[in-house]
Amino acid sequence: MGRRSREHEIEEADVEVGGPSHAAAGVTAVSVALKRAVEHMGVVRSARTLLKLNQTDGFDCQGCGWPDPSPEHRHTAEFCENGVKAVADEATRDLIGREFFAAHPVAELAEHTDYWLNQQGRVVEPMVLRAGGTHYEPIEWDDAYALMADHLRAIEPDQAIFYTSGKVSNEAAYLYQLFARSYGTNNLPDCSNMCHESTSVGLAESIGIGKGSVTLDDIHGAELIVIMGQNPGTNHPRMLSALEIAKQNGARIIAVNPLKETGLVRFKNPQTARGVLGPGTGLADLYLQVRTNGDLALLQAIGSLLLEWGCVDRDFIDQHTAGFEEYAAALDALDWDKVLASTALPREEIEAAARMFQASSKTVICWAMGITQHHNAVATVKEIVNLALLQGNIGKPGAGLCPVRGHSNVQGDRTMGIWERVPDHFLDRLQAEFGFHPPREHGLDTVASIKALAQGDARVFMGLGGNFVSAAPDTSVTEDALRSAALTVQVSTKLNRSHVVHGREALILPAMGRSERDQTGGRLQKVTVEDSMSSVHTSHGPLKPASPHLRSEVDIVCSLALATLGESSPVPWADFRADYGQIRRSISRVVPGCAAYDEKASQPGGFVLPHPPRDTRTFPNDAGKALFQVSPLEVLQVPEGRLVLQTIRSHDQFNTTIYGLSDRYRGIEGGRRVIFLHRDDITALGFEEGDFVDIVSEWEDGSVRQVPTFRIVAYDQPRGCAAAYYPETNPLVALEHTAEGSNQPAYKSVIVRLEPSTGGRTGVVRSSDAHGFTRGDEGKRYVEPPQLS
Repeated sequence: MGRRSREHEIEEADVEVGGPSHAAAGVTAVSVALKRAVEHMGVVRSARTLLKLNQTDGFDCQGCGWPDPSPEHRHTAEFCENGVKAVADEATRDLIGREFFAAHPVAELAEHTDYWLNQQGRVVEPMVLRAGGTHYEPIEWDDAYALMADHLRAIEPDQAIFYTSGKVSNEAAYLYQLFARSYGTNNLPDCSNMCHESTSVGLAESIGIGKGSVTLDDIHGAELIVIMGQNPGTNHPRMLSALEIAKQNGARIIAVNPLKETGLVRFKNPQTARGVLGPGTGLADLYLQVRTNGDLALLQAIGSLLLEWGCVDRDFIDQHTAGFEEYAAALDALDWDKVLASTALPREEIEAAARMFQASSKTVICWAMGITQHHNAVATVKEIVNLALLQGNIGKPGAGLCPVRGHSNVQGDRTMGIWERVPDHFLDRLQAEFGFHPPREHGLDTVASIKALAQGDARVFMGLGGNFVSAAPDTSVTEDALRSAALTVQVSTKLNRSHVVHGREALILPAMGRSERDQTGGRLQKVTVEDSMSSVHTSHGPLKPASPHLRSEVDIVCSLALATLGESSPVPWADFRADYGQIRRSISRVVPGCAAYDEKASQPGGFVLPHPPRDTRTFPNDAGKALFQVSPLEVLQVPEGRLVLQTIRSHDQFNTTIYGLSDRYRGIEGGRRVIFLHRDDITALGFEEGDFVDIVSEWEDGSVRQVPTFRIVAYDQPRGCAAAYYPETNPLVALEHTAEGSNQPAYKSVIVRLEPSTGGRTGVVRSSDAHGFTRGDEGKRYVEPPQLS
């Protein structure tokens, strides 16, 4: 069933670098997306699927968590280019089963790239890799559940790890955490540990709730929108439509990002005549190319200026906040030399941004992983909150805090209890609902789980969706940790790196996708999801499942629970499996804010969960007020000859899933092993654009990590900064390199050096020796980003 052979894998060193020509000649988001859909699904299947995507009677996009417009404002084509790629990737007609796995030893599969693995197609039946085996082979579902149950019963509950992807439905997430806690552990790491954990911690400690405080209407009605550490054109393309509406309503936009990204400059909306035939809509009124990790300093500088100018909402501060005097005193003593060194911005640009804050009575601040994946990320999130509190921009229309989540239901997973540190009141409700005593000791997050596996303290790993190996930091260490497990289990739709990096035994359990019709229990089922703005709605796919052997995520979790815990479990697993409505009725009794959950979620457009700061300007913490927080300003120190590397996505990927080898808006075609540098840095380091280099990171414990053979590409960003795609550069991120307070991997600030390429292997070595550089001529040109369409 494998439709592609290894000869068709593109050699990733053969990268074409160009400028606007790669997006010229009428190449638009619509044409690219529809071409991809037809290639993978065919004309009829594409039409049936895409016309139901993000519709009230259809299914939720598998991609980002950007909210849908209200039902009356939805387009017939309510999707973006990357959403189409996600659907086409899942609903592909390419299938792989026992013949494919019989023809490909696991050792051979492990040599292929993430891109090649994903391109093989949907896994259509459960597969097992026996201890000492060389190939995956088919296994019956009941035998797979029994195998896992045997492993779980042979260990202590805290020796098992239950990881979750942000694509999992609310129903499956609720049951998954219920199973883990019924089994006896809070080891529930999830993808939020790696993307927005710093947001959850920073917001909770400042306003009492770890979620953003805006709705889509607030974006439309804002006077000022600040977009920090985010590239909407690639990661959340439907956000651009909301920004276009805001601009038409008179909003101004500040973009804060080291790289000059097309999606923050101009948007050509393919659903409007102006977008197709006209110049499109200019977005950023002010573009601040802040030095990587300089956001905290920038925010403090703006706050200092607003205080100096008296631009504060004293009524809001006096009634709803605490800690203002300490905050004001700290900013009064702000060291502007540190600010300028940290941001690499002229003071005039910072003052221009502050004037835009001053002129706005309704400001929304948006951010993503360019903020959350640094050592000081939690402090930076708190500084964002400080600015909002300073001008009373929480709890009023057109204003608020907008963390933009990277996966379609990562926020819903957390709402449903997927968290290693869930509060006691949630556990109390589980106990009241089901009559068992859930464990109270906090479990392991992602980083702690890798350490536990590496040390032999964890023996079983289960991943409900996602690609843990490629998403996690310190790839070599993570791979060794997974290989030390007695059993690894992956609930998946397609092949990925986590299937070929496995424990002594391994299972692949193929699940239905969002786009597929779920008739578990003999009835048509639906699931629910929560977007980035706390809106919950239903989802049900239109397509016949790719194989009769697929099972829903709900079915898999319930069946595994029955096999492990037995019929005597106080949880009605069989009833939940047969009727998802019963799951939602249980959610309504257990999960805060979810009363009448089934009824409200089934309304067209669903419902919005309560958010006290947004709804009533009340703050659910011990103080009963929002808290100004004081954080130290530290300048990231970079030794001579080194750079600060941030990991980024290409336009042809979503999280760890690689759809293709194109990054159209950055002018890259045919490969992914590139490193973006300022052209003056290329010269200063003795290279030329187009040279191949190995990227090396050095750590305080004396260890050195490297990834080989990356092509240098000149790109508009501050001196001393660099960027490269993940997961290819995740091996450079040491496991201990995390955000203070959240333990989130700090992928966005890794100190690296470059060496002439030796064609070596990725890995970790023990060495602290510095290496010299080959001198060369000046770099030849920048890659200028084309217009976004």
